[in-house]
Amino acid sequence: MRTVETKDLILCGLFVALISVGAFIRIPIPVVPFTLQLLFTMLAGLLLGGRLGALAVSVYILMGLLGVPVFSEGGGPGYIFKPSFGYIIGFAAAAYVTGTIANKVPSPGCKRLLAVNFVGLGIVYLFGMVYCYFMSNFYLGSPLALWPLILYCFILPVPGDILLCIIGALLGRRLIPIVRKGK
Repeated sequence: MRTVETKDLILCGLFVALISVGAFIRIPIPVVPFTLQLLFTMLAGLLLGGRLGALAVSVYILMGLLGVPVFSEGGGPGYIFKPSFGYIIGFAAAAYVTGTIANKVPSPGCKRLLAVNFVGLGIVYLFGMVYCYFMSNFYLGSPLALWPLILYCFILPVPGDILLCIIGALLGRRLIPIVRKGK
């Protein structure tokens, strides 16, 4: 098991801050607001690796659940009852998977980074849509059929997130060598 160095902790803290700021750069759409959280959670995985990327996202989630208003609509433990909370859980899982797969090679190219970003996007949407469905139908008592779920939780937000995947791959390609050189 690799020890966590001071530089790693600083980078994790930087990504916690970036994800927090990314939550407030948003375009409102129904059900799930479009934010830059996805971009910064993907970059956390790509640049820090799976373990530290997931750690940074998990610290962000913990801060939000403890009441620090870092989520796109605030914070606090009650946030777990929002239908969109599944996407936030998906960010941590996606950062881990994206970072682990991308960093299996010494110098990942744009195609690899884009492919792993799409894998991460699929993970985020899987967590988000399943959570939204169950929260809406079984907790909130506002039944959500499959077609509206697909429309509001996938079709409407996915074009912007595909663009973020492309931007993340381009940024990752440029920044991974810089971050690795500094280690």
